[in-house]
Amino acid sequence: MTTTLSATPRLWSDKRFHTWNTEMREQFGDKVFKVMLDAGFTCPNRDGSIAKGGCTFCSARGSGDFAGSRRNDLVSQFNTIRDRQHLKWPNAKYIGYFQAYTNTYAPVEELREYYEAILEQPGVVGLSIATRPDCLPDDVVDYLAELNERTYLWVEMGLQTIHESTSTLINRAHDTKCYLDAVEKLRKRNIRVCTHIIYGLPQESHEMMLETGRAVAHMDVQGIKIHLLHLMRKTPMVKQYEAGLLQFLEKDEYVKLIVDTLEFLPPEMIVHRLTGDAPRDLLIGPMWSLKKWEVLNAIDDELKQRDTWQGKFWRG
Repeated sequence: MTTTLSATPRLWSDKRFHTWNTEMREQFGDKVFKVMLDAGFTCPNRDGSIAKGGCTFCSARGSGDFAGSRRNDLVSQFNTIRDRQHLKWPNAKYIGYFQAYTNTYAPVEELREYYEAILEQPGVVGLSIATRPDCLPDDVVDYLAELNERTYLWVEMGLQTIHESTSTLINRAHDTKCYLDAVEKLRKRNIRVCTHIIYGLPQESHEMMLETGRAVAHMDVQGIKIHLLHLMRKTPMVKQYEAGLLQFLEKDEYVKLIVDTLEFLPPEMIVHRLTGDAPRDLLIGPMWSLKKWEVLNAIDDELKQRDTWQGKFWRG
């Protein structure tokens, strides 16, 4: 085992962690943004094939609350969201992000129709496909491997936590071994994997959250998204909140958790996200999360104050 320790801060552009934005500029020489799509899928954790009710934190839109509307076809969704984001980044390139629900939960022929329609759009340099680890049959992985040979591809999967007690509480409906097996299956085909975790889940302590982060640091995954738990109206987790099973993280606590986690992530792991927001009209809490840029700035400030950076205490 080797330890990477350095007295000199490591920077990615002007950041102390390996940002998605920096990686995209290195890969493609320009700004790249994700165009969030809803292809009309459902989830085996909702339709009864694995479980019912879905993960307790998941919204009615399958965590695709900022994606296009499934009332519109995919190309129309793509054009609408692309044009909106182009107001900020007029010269950017795009990654089609199949975000809502489980985006490999269909026959390969159907997946091929959806994915190829987005790859044909001008300026698209790749795809990011959000799915569950229990929805990767061999023929789907074969097609993903084919895509990976001809475009820039990510598969994003929600681990959320390594703790099975929490998994039961949130009705994740797969165990951690299932997740690790899916990562192995994808990596055998050289497909990039982004792991999603959530800090602030019911009855998890500070140390339990960091245990999940440390576990991801040692997985063969190339990216990570760390989400703050958002409690949204009309989700099953509202009942858990009302029963006293859930307490919202304070902003300072969340910022310290993020910086603690970054310190032990490998430097090459790409950080796709460190926080997020939810639709204001659906959010019950924590309300401070609506000021996303204040949270991100607080993370930058904490990194500088500690004179620390991603990978400072990485042990590989």
